Parts: sequence; structure tokens; C-alpha cells
Amino acid sequence: MSDSKLGIYDQSLYMIHNRLFFRLFQVGNSLDRQCLNELGISPVHWAVMGALSRPQLNDAGMSFSDLTEYLGISRQSLDNVLKRLEREGSVQRVTSDEDKRAKNVALTPLGQQNWLDLQEHFFHFYHQAMSGFALDDLASLIHLLNKLNVGLKQIDLKQLGTDVN
Repeated sequence: MSDSKLGIYDQSLYMIHNRLFFRLFQVGNSLDRQCLNELGISPVHWAVMGALSRPQLNDAGMSFSDLTEYLGISRQSLDNVLKRLEREGSVQRVTSDEDKRAKNVALTPLGQQNWLDLQEHFFHFYHQAMSGFALDDLASLIHLLNKLNVGLKQIDLKQLGTDVN
């Protein structure tokens, strides 16, 4: 950042923001590592199966686009995970109830069973990871992370005339 731009940004606030985003980066990496080491799946794999296991979906599944939007991941990342889950027999493409020409992604019976089999592991994973938090801390953390997620979705550096390249 040039010296002329430093004046418009409070340096103590910058240091806090920098530390926060670095900690988020570390938490994401720790989650990746622990998911793979302890559960044998990636967080994206976990999130996809969790999204598809929600009771309100029944066996109808979700469209690929809705799933990318719900999870907040790229089409490419989702496609790679879905290909792996399809090879394992955990997900399948099913005809959409709304549009017979469209395909939804849904858990197979094997995928549903795999999801159920992981629940006890998830319980212990959550319990150990969150053991230092009071219930109020958890509710506050969820609230704050939701606010951060909204802020991240609103970022548009082009509107400020900022060239990041």
C-alpha cells in the first residue's frame, strides 16, 4: 500500500483486520487438515453431503446451480467433489420434479447411509473443537461470521476505482 493511501486507513484497524483474516485463513486450513485426518473427507465433501441430506429436500435433491449458491463455492470445486461422490456411489443425478429436462443432484441410499454413519464422528469432532466455548459464545460467533459473510459478498473493489492488479 502506498504512503499516500496509508493516511486514509487507520493503521491499528488495519492490523486488526489483517490479523482477523489471517486467523480465518488458519482456521480454514486447520479445518481442512482435521477433516481429512480425523474424518477422511474434505470440508467441501462434508458440506455437500450435509446440504443434500437436509430433510426438506426429500429425495428430489438440488440443482447444481442452487447447490453452488447454497454452499458459496465455485462450479469447478463443486463439480470435482460431485464427480468423486458419484464414483463412490454417494450421489446421483436425478430428474427434477419441476423441469423434467433438468437434473438435480441427490444422495443415493448409500450416500444417505454414509452420512448417517458419520454423524457420531461429527458429534465428537464438534464437541472437541468447540469445548472452550460457552453457548452464548457460539451464538455470538455464528452471528458475527454471518455478518462477515454478508460483508464479503458486498466487496467490489472496482466501484472504488481500485486496481488490484
